[in-house]
Amino acid sequence: MNEIKCPKCGEVFQVDESGYAAILKQVHDSEFDKEIKNRLKEHDKAHENEVELAVAKANANKEKAIADLQKKIAELEGQIELNKTKSESAVEKAVQEKENEIMKLQNNMELEQNKWQLKEKSLSETHAAELKRKDDEIAYYKDLKARQSTKMIGETLEQHCEMQFNSIRMAAFPNAYFEKDNDAKTGSKGDFIFREADDNGVEFISIMFEMKNEMDETAKKHKNEDFFKELDKDRREKGCEYAVLVSLLEKDNELYNNGIVDVSYKYEKMFVVRPQFFLPLISILRNAALNSLKYRQELALVKSQNIDVTNFEEKLLDFQDKFSKNYGLASAKFQSAIDEIDKTIDHLQKVKDNLIGSERQLRLANDKAQDLSVKKLTRGNPTMQAKFAELGSGDKTTPDDTGKEG
Repeated sequence: MNEIKCPKCGEVFQVDESGYAAILKQVHDSEFDKEIKNRLKEHDKAHENEVELAVAKANANKEKAIADLQKKIAELEGQIELNKTKSESAVEKAVQEKENEIMKLQNNMELEQNKWQLKEKSLSETHAAELKRKDDEIAYYKDLKARQSTKMIGETLEQHCEMQFNSIRMAAFPNAYFEKDNDAKTGSKGDFIFREADDNGVEFISIMFEMKNEMDETAKKHKNEDFFKELDKDRREKGCEYAVLVSLLEKDNELYNNGIVDVSYKYEKMFVVRPQFFLPLISILRNAALNSLKYRQELALVKSQNIDVTNFEEKLLDFQDKFSKNYGLASAKFQSAIDEIDKTIDHLQKVKDNLIGSERQLRLANDKAQDLSVKKLTRGNPTMQAKFAELGSGDKTTPDDTGKEG
């Protein structure tokens, strides 16, 4: 049995095990529920306190964060304002600089536009004038070709090439010879000869030029090949290294229209060009000759050094031979002079003999003249005697028979 004391009245009573268990369970359940409720209340209160603390702490942190953020915002706003001020100043400065630069560029652009407009206008005017000049020139040459003979057409091409060369002569070829070939003693002649020598007077390039053209209306069309043989002959006869045919023949032949044509496979060192390649070909050949001039000079020096002894011996033998010939000629002339002197002596002797004979004849003539008198002359001539008598009567002195005064 178990005793149980009432908490209100204090009375003690006994209960069995089952009743005690039921009371204990009842008490336990009630206390447990009450404890649970109390604990729940305490937990809720603690939770509320924690929540309130957490909320308060969160609010405090929030306020602090807000304050920090506001402070940061204020600082950033100040920085932004400062940066804005600086940026605005920099922007204004940059804008001003850019505006000045833009204005300057605009001014330059306007100047350039004006300049280009003036240049364009000038070029347009020049181009128009050039076109007009070309049109006039084309018209002139059309008219000229209509009126010219074949010979005149060829001379016109020659004049064109000569004018082209003379326009750059002093700048590119100051020491060159470029003249018409007027020597026809071999039976033919080219049109022009180009020659140039170095400072020592050694010629290092020579070119024979031939210019050929013909009228479009010419019935029989010539080919460039028709003139190769004669041009090669002129080159060799005039001692030129190269031969060049400046031709307007075969106008539709692409071989000759593409540039400089080397025809040395037919004739040695011969070229065919259109007039526009006339000067470039001279420059090409001249530059090539200049490049080889140094080697020529060195080769000539070596050759001259190698043949000095041979030349000396040849000169000595030549001197001996010429001296022997001169001696023989002088001896022959000396003997001839001796013979002539002997002949002269013989001739002078004959002259002497003749003079001696002449003197004898003069002496005899003088004797005869001395023997002559007036009396002898008038003998048998009464008329002359009378004349001399008249002369004698007017003169105190009369000549005697000897002719002397008495």
